[in-house]
Amino acid sequence: MGAIALKNLEKTFESVKVIQNIDIDIADGEFVALVGPSGCGKSTLLRIIAGLEEATSGDVRISGKSVSRLSARDRNIAMVFQSYALYPHMNVAENMSFNLKLAGESKARIKERVTEAARMMDLTALLERRPAQLSGGQRQRVAMGRAVVRQPEAFLFDEPLSNLDAKLRVQMRAEIKALHQKMRTTSIYVTHDQIEAMTLADRIVVLNGGRIAQQGSPMELYRRPANRFVATFIGSPAMNLLEATVEKIADGFAARFAGGGRAVLPAASVSEGQTVTVGIRPEALSLERSENRMAATVEIIEPTGAQTHLLLNVASERITAVVDGALDFTVGQALQIAMSSNQLHVFDSHSGERLNAD
Repeated sequence: MGAIALKNLEKTFESVKVIQNIDIDIADGEFVALVGPSGCGKSTLLRIIAGLEEATSGDVRISGKSVSRLSARDRNIAMVFQSYALYPHMNVAENMSFNLKLAGESKARIKERVTEAARMMDLTALLERRPAQLSGGQRQRVAMGRAVVRQPEAFLFDEPLSNLDAKLRVQMRAEIKALHQKMRTTSIYVTHDQIEAMTLADRIVVLNGGRIAQQGSPMELYRRPANRFVATFIGSPAMNLLEATVEKIADGFAARFAGGGRAVLPAASVSEGQTVTVGIRPEALSLERSENRMAATVEIIEPTGAQTHLLLNVASERITAVVDGALDFTVGQALQIAMSSNQLHVFDSHSGERLNAD
């Protein structure tokens, strides 16, 4: 069993609280991503789980047993670092087997595990090479292979792909996903890249200022962000936000935008005259007819192939729309941008909390 439970964790450096009242239960075999901006506490939290940092208060439990007072080497977890952390004077096989030798495993057992891990990570032909003779992607596979041979209760990944180029990141992301699907080992993955988090994780925990802003499945966070911070952090391009005042209409409420224009709101806990922030994802904007339409002017055109990203000026505010890449646009072109009421997200302008009824 590799279930991990974090109970009331807090971490203070001098007078600064970098981790505040963290409670997370991670099921055996679950893949959880910790995401958030730089300085939000995600790497510190991972290091506390690994035993590389000591929590100021709270408890870390692995497989039901408290490990808060155990050293990192006694926690039966394996960590994959951003920097690979390979020994330059050792070849691939020696790097992968080093921890097993320290643990006193037999030569036959070590050879068996290294051979199997090398096969899984496509490293069999590279076992005699040293790190300097490997590409960045190959070095990262060696670092992952070194973790795999230990057969740990959990894998901890600390931004393992950030040193790779875009193409290799996509490739390694697929390899990490395939590895998890095969081994079903509990995994915790720290990243600032929300695309990595959404494609890899069963569950995402969004951190902000050392606190949990929201946790849930990738699509739950995308479709129903609990607050304005999560709304703008999850999803690429980021959600558009427009300030508005609530107006009463015959069958509900509408938002009157600060720069002009109006949109009928979905069911939400709002009142007439209230100041709200209305969010709409770029991919939810369209050129189709709708009850909610706004005049816009094209400022920047970014073709990406199948899609085109348009940076638009709407009543002196800038928003982004993602449209069909087959359509042609020109800078300065006037458009009518439509938004469906059921795709609007309503947040309190002061607290930032979600007001939608769902």
